[in-house]
Amino acid sequence: MKNFTKTKWFIFGTYILLVMTALLIGFVFLKMNKEFKNDLLSFFDVAENRTFDYRQSIRIDKEHPVPNKDIVILAVDDASLEYLWDKYGEWPIPRNVYADTVNFIEKQNPQAIVFDFIFLKSMRTSPDADKYFVETMNKYNNIYSGIYFDSQPSDVRIPPVLPERISLNLTNNSNINYKKYTDTNCKPILHELLNGNVNIGATNVLRSGDGVIRFVSPFLMYNNNYYPYLGFKAGSDYLKQSHDNSFVINKNNKLKIADTQIPLNKDGEVILNWYGRSGTHTTIPFYKIVNNSVGNFNFKDKIVIVGTTAVSLHDTKSVPIQKEVYPGVEVHATFINNMMDNNFICRTGLLTNLLIIACVVALVGAIAMFSTSTLFAFLSTTLFGIAYLFLSYYIMSIYNLWIPVVIPVIAIVAAFTLSIIAKYIMKSRDFEYQYKLATIDGLTELYNHRYFQDTLRKQIDLAQRYNQSFSLIICDIDFFKKFNDTYGHQAGDAVLRQVAQTLKRNSRTTDYVCRYGGEEMSIILPNTGADEALMLANRICKAVAEKPFHLTPAESAPVTISLGVATFPDNAKTPQDLIEWADKGLYYAKEHGRNQVGRY
Repeated sequence: MKNFTKTKWFIFGTYILLVMTALLIGFVFLKMNKEFKNDLLSFFDVAENRTFDYRQSIRIDKEHPVPNKDIVILAVDDASLEYLWDKYGEWPIPRNVYADTVNFIEKQNPQAIVFDFIFLKSMRTSPDADKYFVETMNKYNNIYSGIYFDSQPSDVRIPPVLPERISLNLTNNSNINYKKYTDTNCKPILHELLNGNVNIGATNVLRSGDGVIRFVSPFLMYNNNYYPYLGFKAGSDYLKQSHDNSFVINKNNKLKIADTQIPLNKDGEVILNWYGRSGTHTTIPFYKIVNNSVGNFNFKDKIVIVGTTAVSLHDTKSVPIQKEVYPGVEVHATFINNMMDNNFICRTGLLTNLLIIACVVALVGAIAMFSTSTLFAFLSTTLFGIAYLFLSYYIMSIYNLWIPVVIPVIAIVAAFTLSIIAKYIMKSRDFEYQYKLATIDGLTELYNHRYFQDTLRKQIDLAQRYNQSFSLIICDIDFFKKFNDTYGHQAGDAVLRQVAQTLKRNSRTTDYVCRYGGEEMSIILPNTGADEALMLANRICKAVAEKPFHLTPAESAPVTISLGVATFPDNAKTPQDLIEWADKGLYYAKEHGRNQVGRY
């Protein structure tokens, strides 16, 4: 049992060594090939994002999360666009329509009215409408409107100077750098809105590499100042119950707003947690406000977000739960809803991911190590991989935590593969060890008697099949008993070992040097005739006689051997007869003075 445990731990150690070697090779390769590294990281990033999309889609289909009822979308949908076009004959519609909408909703004391529109320069066809619109917007302190940052060249548009009142005072105690969200120009909106009472926020949203919106930055930079994302501006005012523009990001990448801490990723973005497909939030068609058919709906304490959902107005996005047709206004709604519920997704960091991968690799290695069946190990590893996928879903669903899927799954497959390789290596090593125990004499490290008998029979079969000859040498150490009696058995063992090594050094690589028994040794010489065998035997006899043999660290003595030679099929045609013939040659050498080769 103890040896079994040692073997298992040796397999596990070999497996860990293979894992570390593979990681080292991969690390060096990525360091040397930066282009491949970038492509590989991009692949992993896209694949991991897709797993996030699947988890979010399963969540909204299975759990049907309920959006906040205090968020209302006033949507310029397809029906509203057709109604407004028929009524006003143009798009964009005159801005007095928005002013009337504001006055209508404000009568019911909403929390906020957020326009997901960018009100650019005055419309020449209706200057009076613009004036009325500006006056109405600035009359209230809970109106929000959009601005858009870009990188348009200055010779096309001179970058405007924005009023200090719409910028933020951000204390960034983290390592987050908002370079990704830094722009050099800005679309000019109505001057009266910029410098009035209206709350201004950016509508910029960056897509992931595959064109899907998963992350939104609360802050954008322009002219070295921070500006809020439109949804963040409305949501932070809701949490603070004030228009305080001071914010702090702590060293743990948490954005503190009142009593809420919002997790940010390494780029300073929040990860949106989706509530459902388009139309999930309470939605009222805009035309119902215009024609006074909204009924008894009460806007009291509601955050009303006004925006377009009509596909023809091209403000649709791709999001994890719905591709290409998700309205931008509902992205703002989701952002605000996440802030109100403190419901953003938090993604595990690098150290946590490495710990997860290490645990996965260790567990799969343990499964393989303690499994006696490869099939059982494969099934267990497969079930573990499936369990991990379910775990990643439930962790996101319950704890809003995004743990990695792609690399751990790859790690599971790689770990299983490496563990099988490790077991194969160890089985090969164990087979070689068992084979050595079965065929090698422990004292002399020559082939043992059993191996000698098997090889002798095979050589006879081969010689008969191909009409060849081979020879056999049997040798015996002269006066061996004297070494044991005079110097002790350890000295005798030393002589046996040294004679064996001399025989091996003076034989050919194709020869089989074996311990026949006691102090007798034998050499099988494949494809060797009598004359060549006799020559080799004499050379070995001379080599032994000329070598000093160390009996103890302080003593040495000369050693000689006697040898007998037999050749198949000249002298015998069976193993027993061949051994007997070589033995008679050995006895002849002993009877005629030893330290020589005898032939019968």
